[in-house]
Amino acid sequence: MTESEILRFGQAREKIVGKARERNGIGTLSEKTVHAVLKEYYAPDPSVQEVPVAGCVADICTGSEIVEIQTRGFHRLRPKLERFLPLCPVTVVYPIPLQKTVHWVDPDTGEISGGRKSPQKGTPYMAFPELYRIKPFLKDPNLRIRLAFLNMEEYKLLNGWSYDKKRGSSRFDRIPVSLEYEVEFTCPRDYLQLIPYGLEEPFTAARFAKAVRIRRELAGTVLNVLAFLETVEVVGREGRAYLYRAKE
Repeated sequence: MTESEILRFGQAREKIVGKARERNGIGTLSEKTVHAVLKEYYAPDPSVQEVPVAGCVADICTGSEIVEIQTRGFHRLRPKLERFLPLCPVTVVYPIPLQKTVHWVDPDTGEISGGRKSPQKGTPYMAFPELYRIKPFLKDPNLRIRLAFLNMEEYKLLNGWSYDKKRGSSRFDRIPVSLEYEVEFTCPRDYLQLIPYGLEEPFTAARFAKAVRIRRELAGTVLNVLAFLETVEVVGREGRAYLYRAKE
C-alpha cells in the first residue's frame, strides 16, 4: 500500500465508522460496515455509487467500469454479472480478514467484551468457495477479481446455544481497521501465483493442501476452479485421487 492509499482508506474509514460510532455505537449503520467503507474507499464520489445499470444497481459505476463489493453469497452476483459483463469491465471485490480481533456483544445490555486476536490469518484460498459459485463467469475477459486483505474488529452476539453462548452465535458486524494489501486476478494466468513454488508435480489435492496449509476440502474446491480456468490440468490418478499439474 502506498502512503496515499493508506491515507485514502483512513479517510473512508473515518467517514463511515468514526462519527457514526461516536454518536450511536456499533452496528447502527444501515449498511454493513466493511462494504460501506470499501465502497467509500474505491469511489469517494457519491455520484458513482449505487448507480442503476441494465435493470440492476451497481455498487460503483464510473461509466467505463463497474465495481461490485461482495462480502459473501456470490450466488447473488450471477444476475448482475449476466447483465454487466457484456457492457464493460467488472471488478468484484471480496474482503478477507487478514487478522481479526473478536469482540462479544451482549444482546440484552449492549455490553462489549473480549478483544481476542483470532489465530487464523487470511489467505487468497479463502475466496474459492465463493468463486466456485460464479465459476461459469470466471473466464470472461471483462471480469476481474480483487481480494482486499483487511485487519478487522469482528463483533459477535452472545446468542449461541452453548453454556457460554458463543457456539452457534451470530456475527453482528465487522469493522475494518486497515487495508493491508490487495491481490488481483485479471486473467486465468494470474491464478498461477496460487501454486506454491517447489510443489512437486504431479500433486494430489491432499499434497496441495499440505503445501499451502489449508483443509483438504478447501484444496479440492481451489483445484476444481483452477482446472476450470485451465490453470492446472488433471494428468491421471493416484488411487482414488486426481493428479494435477500447473499448465504452462
